[in-house]
Amino acid sequence: MNSFNKKIKVKKLVILILVSIGIVSCTNEVRLTFSNSTYTKNENAIIEINIPIADGTNYVSESINTAIENFIVSTISFSEDSLINVSLNEAMMKFDSVYIKFKDDFEEDSLVWEVLIDGEVTYQSPEIICVAINSYLNTGGAHGNTNISFLNFNSQTGKLLQNDDVIKNDVFLKLAEKYFNIEFQEILNENGFDDYFFGDVFHLPENIGFSEEGVILLYNVYEIAPYSEGITEFTIPFEEALPYLLLN
Repeated sequence: MNSFNKKIKVKKLVILILVSIGIVSCTNEVRLTFSNSTYTKNENAIIEINIPIADGTNYVSESINTAIENFIVSTISFSEDSLINVSLNEAMMKFDSVYIKFKDDFEEDSLVWEVLIDGEVTYQSPEIICVAINSYLNTGGAHGNTNISFLNFNSQTGKLLQNDDVIKNDVFLKLAEKYFNIEFQEILNENGFDDYFFGDVFHLPENIGFSEEGVILLYNVYEIAPYSEGITEFTIPFEEALPYLLLN
């Protein structure tokens, strides 16, 4: 009887330890909140930047915020050689100074340079956080340039993920091509597949993001199709995409 009671106590102790480990694991999960941060500078060039900032001072928040700021800095900078340890405010001042010099050199040009950037969190789960950044830059020429980028982060570490970190490339490619053909069937019938990919085979876009509806595939202007087609975007529902993702 004593031996039986000891076995019961040992089993209870093991269960208690496992439950405790589970509770600790859950409480260790980082659940971030985000706030909007706005940067403006309108004395010369027009610069308006609105981006999400992860709240808190832990390493996850800092990692995400640093990656977002570095991305914006690279977007508005003219030289990659001068981006080391450059803050967003410094990059804005540099952009403005380049514009002032341009105006001094070409006084007859009345165009005001613009930087308009807006970011938002489009998806957040215990595994991944997706931030979409919509940027418009006009530094002369026939028209400004609009670009949408997705930054995907590991929710628990803050690490910036590459596409290869979130999708099973080869098999996902076939699924994406299937949905692309369905989504743009009418245009493809009219213009032909070769025109859309400039004679090349189907390929995944540089930007793959996430929303509540599923996986977003987005081709920016000039990535595929003529300029007149604009941005090409479609979504694969999660229930279809999940087997092809490196996520649970």
